Amino acid sequence: MASIQRTHRSRGSGRGPAASIGIGVAAGVTAAAGLLFGRKAATISKIGKGHPLKHRALDLAAGAMQPKYPLDAMSTYLNGFHMYADDMGRQVEATHFCIHLRHDLHQCVIFDRNAPDARLIGIEYIISEERFRALPEDEKRLWHSHHYEVKSGSLTAPGIPDLAEHAYFEDLVTTYGKTFHTWQYDRDDFPYGIPQLMMGFTEDGQAADEMIQARDDRLGISTSHKRQNRADIPMPEVVPGANAWESGRTVQTRIEEMDLKR
Repeated sequence: MASIQRTHRSRGSGRGPAASIGIGVAAGVTAAAGLLFGRKAATISKIGKGHPLKHRALDLAAGAMQPKYPLDAMSTYLNGFHMYADDMGRQVEATHFCIHLRHDLHQCVIFDRNAPDARLIGIEYIISEERFRALPEDEKRLWHSHHYEVKSGSLTAPGIPDLAEHAYFEDLVTTYGKTFHTWQYDRDDFPYGIPQLMMGFTEDGQAADEMIQARDDRLGISTSHKRQNRADIPMPEVVPGANAWESGRTVQTRIEEMDLKR
């Protein structure tokens, strides 16, 4: 009878605890994969208006099947503002998605907003103060500091709790960025022209209040609150050579015709 009872309990319990955990994990992974696929499909369906059905199907399949390692590595979402290096009156919002590639280097792709149909408008490289100090003087003219953007609260990491955001910006406040916009979306609904060098703001009164307020209202944040929350972050001394536009002279890209080298 004891033998029969043991056999009965064994059959009733099915697989052991380890197997049950494995099945649970597999089910969770499957559910997560299904959720991600569904979200990807929903996102893709929001873009490509006017695309043929074949293109939509190919986009969906590529989105689900192809590995995209650089995109997966983008861990930080930042929102801030840029101005054209030669025209402070031209100011635009910039949504960054960044990879912390090395300890002294971030690389970011920039969109006009955080949405499925956002326009890719540029790139930014962010380096440490130590790396910036070592740059040639001509190269430094292309870079801007982040001290004011961080301290003013205008540069944000939407969706991150204040404590975590504060810790992140304690490090970012001493960094420097080189930014080029490839789409002048403040003027054209198409990426005309050549990449334009951009700069960051360095003091109060430069960035348009209505631009900042519109961003805050849309994202549900408060620049003034973030400014207060970062008051204890030490203001770094800007390394000479950055923010070259402040001298009244600046640099900007242009097209130059030249002979082809063979």
